[in-house]
Amino acid sequence: MNKLSHVDKNGNAHMVDVSKKDETSRTAIAVGHIEMSEECLKVIEEGKAKKGDVLTVAQVAGVMAAKHTSDTIPMAHNIPLTHVKVTFEKEERGYKCISEVKCSGKTGVEMEALHSVSVALLTIYDMAKAIDKKMIIKDIHLVEKHGGKSGDFYF
Repeated sequence: MNKLSHVDKNGNAHMVDVSKKDETSRTAIAVGHIEMSEECLKVIEEGKAKKGDVLTVAQVAGVMAAKHTSDTIPMAHNIPLTHVKVTFEKEERGYKCISEVKCSGKTGVEMEALHSVSVALLTIYDMAKAIDKKMIIKDIHLVEKHGGKSGDFYF
C-alpha cells in the first residue's frame, strides 16, 4: 500500500527530502474548464470586457502562478522552471485551459501545472464576473506527466 509522502511516521506534515534524487527532465500538463453565459463568452471573444483582454491577463496569471506554486502550496518545493505555456481553447459554453510546465530537477511539476490552470481560470472569473457571476470552474486535473522515478502518466 502506498503511504502519503508528506506525512512522517508520527503523522506530522513535512516537506519531502529530495536531496538524494537525481535531476531529470520533467513535464506536466494539466487542464480545466470554465463555463459561462453566451453574453459573457461574446464579450470576451470581442475583447470588450471592462477590465481588459481577459484571456491575455489570464494567460499571464497562469504563468505567474506556476512560478509561485511553492508560495501557496505548503509542502511544494521551489522549483526552477524552464518552461510554462498556458493556452485556451474556446468551447461551446466557455474555455478549456491547458498548462504545460517543464523543469530539469529533482521533483515533478504536477502541482505547478495544476496551480497554473486554477489561477488562470480564476482570473477569467475575476475579470468577467460583472457580466456573469454564475460561471462554473470545473474538471481541473492532470492529463500527462513525464520524468522522474515514477515515470510517465496519462489520464
